[in-house]
Amino acid sequence: MVLEEKLKNLPVAPGVYLHKDDTGKIIYVGKAKNLRNRVRSYFQSGRGHDRKTRELVKRIADLEFIVTDTEVEALVLESNLIKQHKPRFNVLLKDDKQYPHLKLTINEPFPRVMITRKVQRDGALYFGPFLPASLARRTIDLINRTFQLRTCDIEIDGKLPRPCLEYHIKRCLGPCVKGLCTPAEYQESVRDVRLLLEGKNRELA
Repeated sequence: MVLEEKLKNLPVAPGVYLHKDDTGKIIYVGKAKNLRNRVRSYFQSGRGHDRKTRELVKRIADLEFIVTDTEVEALVLESNLIKQHKPRFNVLLKDDKQYPHLKLTINEPFPRVMITRKVQRDGALYFGPFLPASLARRTIDLINRTFQLRTCDIEIDGKLPRPCLEYHIKRCLGPCVKGLCTPAEYQESVRDVRLLLEGKNRELA
């Protein structure tokens, strides 16, 4: 199928797109909330593209796309594909340690997800690297909104009289207050985050 036909048949769905040059080499990987709108925008005149994007568009001879169920899945898949293919027009990966990772603290009774640039042997799980750095921030924001793991570092003993703002805006399950969230319910959410970051999206409940 020629490029023009693929552009016509793009779905209105979240996912990841891969731009290729005339040799079939992947030269750019991106994610979108709406694949049709995002991918077509590259080829619309008057969009005010920067120099890098104009150079990219000149070299696009073909494209592929992968539809995902959610934007969170698209973000994780985008990061993994960039790491795998190291496309020319994405930020080049020179040293994994200088780019942010997501840390899932499964060594804690009530694990958290956080951004870190240090990968350590501390019992936690690390995912990444994420590049550019904004991809890590977008991913953790979507994870917090979707799975509602805690972001605080207080001791969780269930003795607090009331939850904080994060609970009320539905960004935390509230394990700090007895009766809001059982340990089992919290661990189920942790499991889902882990499956997502490991790319095992089909196993999510």
